[in-house]
Amino acid sequence: MTVDPTWDQYMAPALPVLLDGEVHRARDICTSAADLLGVSAEKRLETIPSGQQRYRNRANWALSYLYRAGAAERPVRGHYRITDAGRKLCADHPDGIKEKDLASLDGPVPNPPVVDPPDEPTELDPVEQVSLGVERLHSAVATDLLNRLHANEPVFFEQAVLDLIMAMGYGGAEGTASRTQLSNDGGIDGIVDQDALGLSRIYVQAKRFALDATIHRPTIQAFVGALHGNQANQGVFITTARFSSGARAYADSVPTRVVLIDGPRLASLMIRYSVGVQVNQTVHIVEVDEDFFE
Repeated sequence: MTVDPTWDQYMAPALPVLLDGEVHRARDICTSAADLLGVSAEKRLETIPSGQQRYRNRANWALSYLYRAGAAERPVRGHYRITDAGRKLCADHPDGIKEKDLASLDGPVPNPPVVDPPDEPTELDPVEQVSLGVERLHSAVATDLLNRLHANEPVFFEQAVLDLIMAMGYGGAEGTASRTQLSNDGGIDGIVDQDALGLSRIYVQAKRFALDATIHRPTIQAFVGALHGNQANQGVFITTARFSSGARAYADSVPTRVVLIDGPRLASLMIRYSVGVQVNQTVHIVEVDEDFFE
């Protein structure tokens, strides 16, 4: 059985669940279809970016397409019942139903505007396709961000890091962030005061290394020493490079709270908190408001 069925592969097992002619809840249909497909318990726990379980999202899309094609009807919200067209579809395609097979039905709503659907099943449902597209765009932006950070002067990088920490809310309502003097920073590149009096401080070291470089344990040991020299109990080491496993293990082992942020995570946080990026386009995904038609 398919380990991770595509959304259109849920159409075939969804119809047999409805063959008794009774009205079934969408949730129950999704579960039964997943059982027939042999979807493991582990796979059922996987979610899409919205937080919904992936298998349930794909099964719901299958039900939606079956309804739009006239293979199933929806007498009440969230409930489905098979139609005569659905029984015929189930009988005509015992080995599986593809999106193009729905074109032969006279549904209550025109089929989606798909031209020459491919023979291979579509792996992702429409929402997943949008999410994947956004992930690809963010991946390209992340690479561009790191390249630009590496190409700029150290002062620019240090300020960008402090801007990010403030954008994440660590400066508080009245907190401040400041860079230390480059000639005598004592291993500390910036200080974030989380309150107006500076009673709670985060010490920052920002290192603009080559993107393929690796930071090892001695560098983190030196940072911890700088924290001790400032009687600090927490610090953040941010870089465009990566950390070795030894460096991460050391940071986890010391009493001082040390957070390591490598290049990929730095770029991800900059995108998340809109530092160095701007929104190019906003996409609104809509669905029918069932309450409106109740």
